[in-house]
Amino acid sequence: MLERSAPDAHPRLDSLPEHVDGTTVLALTFGRDDERGVIVAGDRRATAGNVISKRDVRKVFQADEWSAVAISGAAGPAMELAKIFATELEHYEKVEGSPLSLEGKANKLAQMVRNNLPMAMQGLVVVPMFAGFDHGRTTGRIYEFDPTGGRYEERHFASTGSGGRDARGSLKARYREDLSRETAIDIAIEALWDAADEDIATGGPDVVRQIYPLVTVVDSDGYRELEDDTVAERVDAVINQRRRS
Repeated sequence: MLERSAPDAHPRLDSLPEHVDGTTVLALTFGRDDERGVIVAGDRRATAGNVISKRDVRKVFQADEWSAVAISGAAGPAMELAKIFATELEHYEKVEGSPLSLEGKANKLAQMVRNNLPMAMQGLVVVPMFAGFDHGRTTGRIYEFDPTGGRYEERHFASTGSGGRDARGSLKARYREDLSRETAIDIAIEALWDAADEDIATGGPDVVRQIYPLVTVVDSDGYRELEDDTVAERVDAVINQRRRS
């Protein structure tokens, strides 16, 4: 109706400024003995059309002490959504005196994605991924979303973004249910490598500028990010392995 009655006031896709997109993010669970949780990781490249806009963008954010949110799609709205989501969880915990359940957090994020649907219809699509440690089940859990706010739980691994299909193939080939935490980290780095090898919008490890994928662990000890030096060592191991194969 707005488009018919006041066409000049209706935002048009071809009139929107060129936005920055972020890809690729992934998550996989690990579990051996008492060592259970989830790895969440993302590459660092952002693109605007066929231009590399940023080389060190953060695509994985701490949602609260026990969970993380990873973003793909329009970078600006996605980052804003991640920050607001973390604030909402903190507000809930202060008001209620206890954190929201992991499933409740996923539902909250689904509602926020659903509220972004008008922007998504204009091309500013935000597709987050949510993962965290479930204290009740003592395991890591992963949730994917579609642009309309649909929420889907993945049992073992998930990936999204333009390189998500290639990352998923890599994860599928290497995943086992009894992965150790360290092996799961290596598999996540290899999956991002495989995505960057096939998708121009996904950035591989930049050893010259020392920019590496952001890799996080969420388990019974909470959320934490791997230091760049640690990720660099894992990347070197992957490079050496690929050279031998």
